[in-house]
Amino acid sequence: MTSINEPLESVDDAHRNGGLAVIAALAAHGVDTVFGIPGTHNLEFYRHLETFGIRAITPRHEQGAGYGADGYYLLSGKPGVVITTSGPGLTNVITAAATAYAESRPMLILSPGVPNGLERADVGLLHETKATAEAIDNLLVGSKRTRTAEGAAAAVSEAFARFNSERPGPIHIEVPLDVLEGPWHGTAEVPRTIQPTQPADAVVTEAAQALTAAERPLIIAGGGARRMAEPLTALAEKLDAPLVTTANGKGAIDESHPLALGASVRFPAVQKESQTADVLLVIGSELADSDLWGGRIGARGVNSWDHLGCPPEQPAGQPVQTVIRCDIDPDQLHKNLPGDILVHSDSLAFVNALSEELGQQPARRGAERAAELNREWQGEFPDGVGVWTTRAIAAAGGPGTVIAGDSSQVTYDGAVHALEARTEDQLLYMPGFATLGYGIPAAIGAKLADPDRPVVVHVGDGAAMFSIQEVMTAVELRLGIPMVIVDNGGYAEIEAQMEERSIDPFAVHLARPNFAALGTAFGGKGVELSASDPDCADQLERAVSEALSADVPTLIHVTV
Repeated sequence: MTSINEPLESVDDAHRNGGLAVIAALAAHGVDTVFGIPGTHNLEFYRHLETFGIRAITPRHEQGAGYGADGYYLLSGKPGVVITTSGPGLTNVITAAATAYAESRPMLILSPGVPNGLERADVGLLHETKATAEAIDNLLVGSKRTRTAEGAAAAVSEAFARFNSERPGPIHIEVPLDVLEGPWHGTAEVPRTIQPTQPADAVVTEAAQALTAAERPLIIAGGGARRMAEPLTALAEKLDAPLVTTANGKGAIDESHPLALGASVRFPAVQKESQTADVLLVIGSELADSDLWGGRIGARGVNSWDHLGCPPEQPAGQPVQTVIRCDIDPDQLHKNLPGDILVHSDSLAFVNALSEELGQQPARRGAERAAELNREWQGEFPDGVGVWTTRAIAAAGGPGTVIAGDSSQVTYDGAVHALEARTEDQLLYMPGFATLGYGIPAAIGAKLADPDRPVVVHVGDGAAMFSIQEVMTAVELRLGIPMVIVDNGGYAEIEAQMEERSIDPFAVHLARPNFAALGTAFGGKGVELSASDPDCADQLERAVSEALSADVPTLIHVTV
């Protein structure tokens, strides 16, 4: 720990406090960037950032800090870190943290709290809240209020150990003001190493035997199968089995691969294939309705809405299906589809062990099956504005383009399926919690994590207005991010749902700004396009290409 303790020695005794203990612990775990807004109570965190070379990114809202941290994680692989002040600063980030929880992504949130002895005192302190840590504990993986500087540093180390050894998610650490500003004379917290859960040998053998005997296997990869493209691809090739992903697993293998089905689990053709496969291998997914859109995966699968009932029996006339489920979280192993062979394990450890265990495999026409399924599900995919705008963006940026989406139609009816992802980090999206306002700040975090990658925002007008203030953050950071805003006049998806229920649409037609002019007003650039122009796709491709070479963001307003 010499490299971390050297900066510690440069801090004078007057400032060796709890804030130093926490920031030194962050540095010991490789943190180089934090997101947040300085406030009256968190300044002793901020005091020590420069000592360790940690850059502070200041968004215009704490929710943007959380989404920015998530985008940073998706590109860098490092857990995003957020520093808030007490009270409203912390409550502002809760939606972003809850998003990270729903999508199983690591995030560390640090905040000050009332001094020890004043919990629930209700004495009228600035930003005083009743019991923030207790409330947040019910929403996230965990929330811990520490009592000492040593305990705060240890809590940071514990959080990172949990990120590496169990189902990841957001963790909050509250440091009382008297601890944050009080004395500390320790050394940097040593990172803890916890070995990820390994698969049992007998279970690996059982899974290998079932797959070897299979005639028509299918692989489903979720968010838990990210960052293991090479071994996962090798496994699919060895089994000669098509591989489909959820939205969070998108790009788990290169979607141009002959066995890849893309993130197409929502489509009937793929769901039917999952029900007729004799062996179904599910890696790191809860098979949630947010991906299945009312459908079912597997012969005995259920929809998330059906949990009050019993799982269906194996359909008559179909061969018995064996379901192999692997997950780092044991509570996931029966969720929405009962498993027959349950593998409680780190996904990468299981895939490697399974590949070693498998012997010679028969040819199974995997590429032919995948080609046929791709034709079928693409025929079921609506070809709307989200599709051609996605393809224009990808053409402008090239095969490595990162698209930051949102809970917008152009994302879930566009980029999720129309983007041919080569890697698992090309779509920034949150299908489970489905929040608006994610795309712009997530793109900022991604661009900071990998400045050389082309990163493009692709959202609707309603989503853009939830976080439009973060355009100013991108201008300040001199980030050349094209921000494509597809404007259909408000909340068109909700309007359609109203009409389906025979409700006369109201409260969904919204006044919008001139987004192109707004981009210029922020100090960036602006481009105005109309989807009714027959050359709009070409114009959009050119506009995105030019915006990628700029040193400020460009708002590209596409009116529908």
